[in-house]
Amino acid sequence: MELDLYQVDAFAENVFSGNPAAIVPLFEWLSDDLMQSIATENNLSETAFFVRKGEYFELRWFTTESEVDLCGHATLASAHVLYEHLDYADPAVVFETQSGRLFVDREDNKYSLDVPAWGVREIQVTERVAKALGVRPVELYMGERDMMAVFDNERTVRELTPDFRLVSQLDGMCMICTAPALDFDFVSRTFVPEEGIPEDPVTGSAHCTLVPFWADRLGKSELSAFQASKRGGRLDCEHLSDRVKIAGKCVTYLKGQIIL
Repeated sequence: MELDLYQVDAFAENVFSGNPAAIVPLFEWLSDDLMQSIATENNLSETAFFVRKGEYFELRWFTTESEVDLCGHATLASAHVLYEHLDYADPAVVFETQSGRLFVDREDNKYSLDVPAWGVREIQVTERVAKALGVRPVELYMGERDMMAVFDNERTVRELTPDFRLVSQLDGMCMICTAPALDFDFVSRTFVPEEGIPEDPVTGSAHCTLVPFWADRLGKSELSAFQASKRGGRLDCEHLSDRVKIAGKCVTYLKGQIIL
């Protein structure tokens, strides 16, 4: 069996930036164990698989450790593969996923992803969190899936050196750290050590939580965001009531084949 494989840098202006995702188009679903083995072998934060079902595509995402219910950058990268390499021509791509239907449209060389907006509730800042992050956040929130620590300045977020062992013991899938920024509305970093991702370069799904939070705090619906990982990535965001739109560019790094 041979499968096509694309590696795409999402939320990237050029290669070697943004967040790399492996994309594997399928004609029919493989076994869960085989897809997990492929994702583990790829050794990227996410590998996405999709199968066409009439006018939409079923889409699933796997980290090196397990399947996840939402991944923004690999969804953007999947749309990029369809448009750039598989001759897809419709105005938008509809993906059926564990998080419901997701929509991606393209304008020029930028892709826009429509995802759910996730709310948060404020919780107490504990010594456990402060020790894990190495710095005490000024506010702490629990979202629908992730924990979010808020700091008062961009520099603190950029200079964080978390203890990943301790971070992996905290509640939630991701630990999102964020602050207001000088050149953007906000910056963030996202740590997911429990899923084998010490730091995710650019996390689309984290912005399901970040965008509604900062839209409410800043009193604006359109926001510019930067994920301040080593690779870095810019996201143009919009809060639309119970939905969030996140947009960015994608660049293909490689095309190849998986031989099984």
